[in-house]
Order: sequence, then structure tokens, then C-alpha cells
Amino acid sequence: MNHKQTFPEGFLWGGATAANQVEGGWNEGGKGISVSDCARAHFDTDVTNYKAHNAVTSQDIEAALATDDEVYYPKRHGSDFYHHYKEDIRLFAEMGFKVYRLSIAWSRIFPNGDDETPNEEGLKFYDDVFDELHKYGIEPLVTMSHYEPPLNLVLNYKGWYSREVIGFFTRYVETICTRYKDKVKYWLTFNEVDSMIRHPYTTGGLIEDRFPGQNFEEVIFQAMHHQFVASAHATRICHEMIPGSLVGCMLTKLTYYPYTCKPEDVLKSQQTMRGTYCYSDTQVFGEYPAYLLSRFKNNGITIRKEDGDDEIMKSHPVDFVSFSYYNSSCAAEDTSNLNVTSGNTINAIKNPYLKASDWGWQIDPTGLRISMVDLYDRYRKPLFIVENGLGAADVVNEGGTIDDQYRIDYLREHMKAILDAIEEDGVDCLGYTSWGCIDLVSESTKQMSKRYGYIYVDCDDYGNGTYNRMKKKSFYWYKKVIQTNGLSLYSDDEF
Repeated sequence: MNHKQTFPEGFLWGGATAANQVEGGWNEGGKGISVSDCARAHFDTDVTNYKAHNAVTSQDIEAALATDDEVYYPKRHGSDFYHHYKEDIRLFAEMGFKVYRLSIAWSRIFPNGDDETPNEEGLKFYDDVFDELHKYGIEPLVTMSHYEPPLNLVLNYKGWYSREVIGFFTRYVETICTRYKDKVKYWLTFNEVDSMIRHPYTTGGLIEDRFPGQNFEEVIFQAMHHQFVASAHATRICHEMIPGSLVGCMLTKLTYYPYTCKPEDVLKSQQTMRGTYCYSDTQVFGEYPAYLLSRFKNNGITIRKEDGDDEIMKSHPVDFVSFSYYNSSCAAEDTSNLNVTSGNTINAIKNPYLKASDWGWQIDPTGLRISMVDLYDRYRKPLFIVENGLGAADVVNEGGTIDDQYRIDYLREHMKAILDAIEEDGVDCLGYTSWGCIDLVSESTKQMSKRYGYIYVDCDDYGNGTYNRMKKKSFYWYKKVIQTNGLSLYSDDEF
């Protein structure tokens, strides 16, 4: 096809981070302890063993609370955005960002989650961040909850399993919408809302040993129901308090291909994909899909609802669908003798036709286009790609340069796939925020050495370093992409 070779006018180019991975300042400014502040790194564990990296017990929490250590609890220091935000935003502006996706740390606003009044120092910090963004004409895209429920809600309320947490979250949302109604137009409710099934601690504040004798899958889905109701309330609050605001859901776009054309493999991939879609289906359509209700029935899972839950969910669906996309995977009915590789929060069957990153995540730009078409055909609502990128071990050369051509190659092909989906497939896409635009602590393995950014942060896995910022080769490349609205993706320049 003859590309016009530029993205739609007003396309929102930018980058994305999360407070729990980039912010630091975990015990400053009146902030309370979050679940992420107690998420321990396991540097001696294979990076592909996702389950081991994210297993948490009550004993682990007790050990975390007994120490101020930031080495084995690296999210406590992050990239120290808390003290560097002006410098970082200036660098984002230099690249030409139109939008910056960030999250508000719930425990910075309500330190314990159940506080009657908010922490003014925390509210002021985000005021300053948003003001700094607007100084450069950068639109904030704010995630209300990104893997950081206040720990107090875990210890005293059993996390999102408790119905009371809906009220605490609603108070938090009312507070931030009131405070930032003139500063934030774009909102996301829960990051990768589907992820609770894979890491229930960071998403839902659920620790399995705190639910003895209970079906833990049922516990997870009960907590999920509470998040769906809370998300609908958050959407209502945003629309009522901020005219013209747009609220999105956010899911992990796990794309599965049948390993072979055997009908059993095709069915397996379809069933596996539904395991992700059920969450966005609920938030977009405002009701549980029939296939999820069948799953509950067939597995003996009972969800407790209160009067009005179905009505609030139905009345306040999301305005757009945002998602993360890093890799694709395969599915097969018979997995014996098949190679397994890692991906974003999962391990799955390896695709023999794809190359992989150093962390085993398979690189598949075409899969992003397929994902966009699938989501847009399914929902007919605008899409927003809010996470995509390549985690790699970057090397600082003599002279301080960082030649991350591999990242440029990855991003270029994915951006071309986005434009194909927009131009050729008619997909409505609001924008693109690549993940970890500045280096941060990886969610899956808690490493700094798994770097995603255009900006290098001088900090190693153990928190050692100056935390100085350095521009990578990709910094200048992305600046040109934004400057030309995508035209430079098709040029034969030095990049």
C-alpha cells in the first residue's frame, strides 16, 4: 500500500512509567507503604521463572516491614523521579512528547488507604508534576492504580477481596479528580486489570496464605469484581467532575497463535485469548461475558454482589481501550515436547518463526497489528497503546554514549505496524506511549539492568550509582519520529 507515511494529526506520542517503578521517595513526603515497597527482588532466580519472582507470603511481608533496605526492595528507590522530575520532564519535552503516562501512588495520597483525609504533601507533589508537564505542553495520562495498593489494606482488610476497599478507592478517586480536574483529561482506572489472576499480590493485595481453606481462584475473582465496580464508580466520578474527560480500561494484550492448524490448537488459542478478553469485555460492555459466567459455574466459583453493582457497571463503561503489547505467544492442546519461553507476566510456547529478547520475550511487530485489529473489531472504541518496548542490557561506551540500535529496530517495526493498522485496517488509535521511556525497575524481575528507556539512569540492580541521566541513541531517534509524525520511520537516515 502507498503509505501517506505520517500518523493522524493530533496523534499523541509519548512515553509511560509507573510510580512504583520510577518514583522512589518511598518514605518521604508523608507517603505510606505500598505492596510494591515490600516486593522483594530475587537476583539469583532465573529471569524466565516469573512465578518465583512474584511469589509472596505473609512471612515475606513481615521481613520487608522489618527493614529499610533498598537493595533487595528496589522499588523503594526506583529511578528517583521524586527528586528528578523536573529534569526528566525537560528531557521528555526535548523529545517532543505530546503525552506522558504516569501513575499516582495511592499511598502517597492516602498513606494507609483508609485515612479520612488525604496527605497534602502528596497532593502537592503531583500538582507540581502536572504543572511541569503543562509548562511544556505535555498532556498527562494518569493511571489511578498501578500495582501499588497501600499495604495497610492488605494487612487489615485482605486487599481487594474486602468490599470496604471500593469505598476507600472511591474516596481516593474523588480526591484526585477534585484536585486535578483542571490538569488531567485522560485517565486509566486499573493497570492491566487482568493481571490479578497472574500476580494477585501486586494488583489486588491478595496473599494466598491469608485465605486458608478458601478457593483462591474464587478469592481472586471476588477481588476482581470489586475492582470492576470501583472502576465503574471511578469512570462516573471522572465524567461528573471533569467535563470532557476520557476514561480508559487497561489490559495486558496477550496475543496467542495456534501452534499448528490442528483444530484443537486453534480452539486452545481462542480459549486462551478469552482468558484476557473477559476483563476488558466486562469494562467495555458493562457486564460479565457469558463465557466467563460459564467458567464460574463450571468451576464452582460464586461471586458475591450487592444491589446496584450490575447497574453501576452497565451505566459507566469506559470511553477507550488501552493496552500493553510486548510479544506474542503460541497455544497448543498438547504441550509435551514443545519449547517454552517467557513473556509479559507469562510463560508460553515458543514460536519457531520469531526472534526473542535477552529475557526470552518474542519479538513480533505483526502481532501488534493483529492485536489492534482484534481489539477494535471487538469493541469499536478508540485504542491507546500505553505500553510497548524492548527490555535490554544497555552498555555505556567510553565517552558516555549508549548505542541501543536494537531498541530502535524493535520500536520502528512496531510503529510501522501501528500505522498499518490505522491506515489499512481502519483502526482508531489515540496515541502511543512506549514503556519505560526512562529506565526504571522492571516489574517482572525487579531489575534495573533490564532497561527500556530512551534515557539511561546510572543505577544498577542493587541501587548503586549516581542516578545521573544520559541520552541514548534512541532518544534522538524518537525525537525525530515525533517531529516528523512518523515520516522518519521510512527514511534511510543514519538510524
